[in-house]
Amino acid sequence: MAHVLVVGGGIGGLWTAVRAADAGHDVELVTKTELADGNTRHAQGGIAAALFPDDSAERHFADTLAAGAGLCDPEAVRVLCDEGPARVRDLIRFGVAFDHGDSGLERGLEAAHSRARILHAGGDATGAAIEHALVATVRRRAVRIHEQTMLVDLLTASRPDGVHVVGARLLAASGALVEVHADAVVLATGGAGQLFLHTTNPDVATGDGVAAAWRAGAEVADLEFVQFHPTALAAPGTPLISEAVRGEGAVLRDRDGHRFMTDVAPRADLAPRDVVARAVWRRSLEQHGEPVTLDATALGRAFLDRRFPGLGAACRDAGYDWAAEPVPVTPAAHYAMGGVVTDLDGRASLPGLYAVGETARTGVHGANRLASNSLLEAAVFADRAARAIDADLRAARQPNSGLGRRHADRAPTIPREPVTESGVAPEAPAVDRAALQELMWEHVGLERSAEGLAAASDALEAWRAPEVHDRRTAEDRNLLDLARLTVAAAAARTESRGAHFRSDAPADAAASAPAAPNHLHDLVRLEREPEPAAEAAAEADNAAEEAA
Repeated sequence: MAHVLVVGGGIGGLWTAVRAADAGHDVELVTKTELADGNTRHAQGGIAAALFPDDSAERHFADTLAAGAGLCDPEAVRVLCDEGPARVRDLIRFGVAFDHGDSGLERGLEAAHSRARILHAGGDATGAAIEHALVATVRRRAVRIHEQTMLVDLLTASRPDGVHVVGARLLAASGALVEVHADAVVLATGGAGQLFLHTTNPDVATGDGVAAAWRAGAEVADLEFVQFHPTALAAPGTPLISEAVRGEGAVLRDRDGHRFMTDVAPRADLAPRDVVARAVWRRSLEQHGEPVTLDATALGRAFLDRRFPGLGAACRDAGYDWAAEPVPVTPAAHYAMGGVVTDLDGRASLPGLYAVGETARTGVHGANRLASNSLLEAAVFADRAARAIDADLRAARQPNSGLGRRHADRAPTIPREPVTESGVAPEAPAVDRAALQELMWEHVGLERSAEGLAAASDALEAWRAPEVHDRRTAEDRNLLDLARLTVAAAAARTESRGAHFRSDAPADAAASAPAAPNHLHDLVRLEREPEPAAEAAAEADNAAEEAA
């Protein structure tokens, strides 16, 4: 029996824990807050899968590639679309009660999908239904669960074939720093929406797994691709207004009542998210900051109350009756397409380390995630990761350290500015989270430029990471590392593509989304000072490659 440590309590972490426990392994799961408190339960729209007679995995595959603006990994997308229906059926077996109508499973349409294929539960509570079912499932297994326990760093050891991940340093509920050793570590900590002033993400979304993996030496990529959702309610907390509302017929209007998206893209309000988000942003700027509105009044109160009960409540809490009046909306940071680079089975570039869900960069999303592919990606690749962990551990070997480096041979490196405290003057002020979020929103938000990115880089380098002694300081260190990495990645990509828009680029490649070969991937790695063992391992790897 091998020891598997899973970090994160959303769909990816829970799914991996269940499958690893069923395979007979000793599974320990840690989560930063309560078990059911991650990003998964906030997912409203649903989960996409080609389950219906008028649909196919091939259509889903084509839609995903088109949304990704030429940067998806086709092999990963094929896995997602082919295996997705089986994973949805697994969710039903786990106890998820997807909504049904007179003719069977109900399904919705969302932006950039060519077919209505989005399954939902509780109207607009799909993520909560999935989280509830998986939490109940994992509690029925012999999984040791530690709540209020946060990942601080990964533990590594040097072996003849290189550096391996052998566990994690955790901040326990008691406030003590503890070390847990494991045969396999799975990162499922979600994204980093808290990098930005306005986000739909909960406050736990501070990118802990990606930051810890990078500090340990794992490959990370595509951090410049941050998806901004076009319709967060323009109210305190920026609650998400699901894209499914536009899929049912709601439209965006400017202050004159004009449906402006018809002037922007052929699919109008159901264009890819990056296109709609930038159009909303620009129209608001043209209106001197006044938000655009989402008009769902034509759908009728009875339909809205049945299909979107949670969203109706959120609107009422903010003082709006969306059945009677359009509601103000604004873009907000929503999802990270980049993360820890993995192969098709969740293996990261360091042996012993796996990543799933939003923490992972599988290559599925490219430059812009297709709506409702996030829950599906987490389920599909968590299932594969659990099988890979079982195979790797039962074979009494660690995974091939090259498996997660499919694009590393084409990866440009970026000269490293200091990213750790050692490169910052001791008298430098500790990072201020609110100031960092404002800085990222201003210069690394929906539109970027060389000038703005340089200003952001200079400001970030003036801060030092705090010494970790509690959850807040650990999160602030992660946010500072990820902010610097994201700025460097955005500065390196001088084109506009998908969710990454450069106002100083010659053309809006993101809007036209031309096909692009995979060699355009920028696997961004800021150079760190190698530890002696890691440096020796790298030299050995280079010698082996030269000999080959």
